[in-house]
Amino acid sequence: MEQIYVTGHRNPDSDSVVSAMAYAALCNAVGDRQYVAARLGHLSDETKLILNRFGFEPPLLIKNMRTQVQDLDFDVPPILHEAVTVNRAWSAMGEDSQISAIPITDDEGRLRGMLTAGDIAGFDMETIENPVLWEVPLFNILSVLEGQLLSETEKVINTITGQVILALPQGGEPFPVRQQDTILICGHQPDMLRQAVEFGVACVILCQAELPEGIRELVKNTCIISTPYDSFQAVRRIFQAIPVGRLAKQKEITAFHLEDYIDDVREVVLQSRYRSYPILDSQDKVVGTLSRYHLIRPRRKQVVLVDHNEAAQSVPGLEQADVLAIIDHHRLADIQTKNPIYFRNEPVGSTCTIVAGMYQERGLMPSPKLAGLMAAAIVSDTVMFKSPTCTPRDRKMAERMAHIADLSLDELGREIFSASTPEDKPVSQLLFTDFKEFHIAGHDFGVSQITCVDSDRQLMRKDEFLVLMEQTRAEHGYSMILLMLTDVLLEGSKVLCVGGEDTFQQAFNTELKEHEAFLPRIMSRKKQIIPMLSALWG
Repeated sequence: MEQIYVTGHRNPDSDSVVSAMAYAALCNAVGDRQYVAARLGHLSDETKLILNRFGFEPPLLIKNMRTQVQDLDFDVPPILHEAVTVNRAWSAMGEDSQISAIPITDDEGRLRGMLTAGDIAGFDMETIENPVLWEVPLFNILSVLEGQLLSETEKVINTITGQVILALPQGGEPFPVRQQDTILICGHQPDMLRQAVEFGVACVILCQAELPEGIRELVKNTCIISTPYDSFQAVRRIFQAIPVGRLAKQKEITAFHLEDYIDDVREVVLQSRYRSYPILDSQDKVVGTLSRYHLIRPRRKQVVLVDHNEAAQSVPGLEQADVLAIIDHHRLADIQTKNPIYFRNEPVGSTCTIVAGMYQERGLMPSPKLAGLMAAAIVSDTVMFKSPTCTPRDRKMAERMAHIADLSLDELGREIFSASTPEDKPVSQLLFTDFKEFHIAGHDFGVSQITCVDSDRQLMRKDEFLVLMEQTRAEHGYSMILLMLTDVLLEGSKVLCVGGEDTFQQAFNTELKEHEAFLPRIMSRKKQIIPMLSALWG
């Protein structure tokens, strides 16, 4: 079953994280079990506090939606141990004509080589010129010949080495063996068999015949095996007892991992000549093989977006994924889809307000813990209902969730916004925890927001903020960067501005003093900052 990821925006705030968790839980509760809540960045201290407060683990962290090898319908051919016989590998290839190569592994399942039908055919031709077996396991020979061990040497042997000789049943022929390292294949030829045993050849393959009386007592250094195959079949089959690890290509193998991206894989495949490539998991164990045709129509990841509908704020690689739905409360932006989707956009202060309403529509009451989590997200995103984005519906839904969770919204709000920010916390972490990038009328800029009850304490690090903001503006080519220190108690925001100072002063009819200004009753980035800049730029 393919997973469907539910994710909020980059640098996620509490509403983004909780709405993803709540929507995934809703879909799974009504029978769609494949929904997984995800996040695109590290959690803020506030979000961590909320999750811990109600006993939830953070959602899955994902970095992008680019198509990976694990998203392909790759082949899963037989994966053979290096000690398996060539006969077994050839049979596996014959059962499926689509198999062009078989991965060969060690005891741990890790790749040792790749075996193709061409490798087997090439070896088969070589045996005509050089019919010699070298230390082939006895068990392998017994297997391919469907043989029985009639007699062993005085010393137990595990492998057999020797030149393969076929003794033709013609009278008067001289004994064909010149060295003991010989594997003699014969039929019902008592004299030939006796000479072989007395000479001490390494092995005799007795084809479709019984062991003559008295021969067993003569055996000292000869292993005797009987087989139901005739002599000519035995000659060909015995070479198929070779372990596949000896035939497999072991050098310059191109392998891919499940986490590799298709864009990168395609470049490698186009520059190579192989028909099949092994696929490895995170422990380098073989899980399948990949061919060129798998790259033609890869299976795309599926995603539901919550609390945003702007590509710059969404998961990287979104263009390679299928967006199934969008649940949001922001302005319409630029995300495009291949097919019609479920799109729900409502003018409320929190995405969790919408998701909580969907629980009500489905006739499903959330658990007290989940209800408390959604109440906390609504309180956070509406800044204790003081944000201009807040609507009566937000307050009503928060009160309903708080009633289910049996908690006080006032106490919850004070707990959330009085969460202390460590003095030694890096300014980079503070600045980028809730940072959003915007592209409006040819202007690229970023707006960060820190909601707090101690804006003056945060401004004690003003110089550090300004240095980092200027560096970020230069690195990304932004025309302007704003930092909103939204103070719940002051019911306004102290704003730091780098770049575009004249634009900011004109848009908000205020004066910047050393890059700083106070905007009373400005609590919302979405509804108060962005619209004013958009109107100014036309």
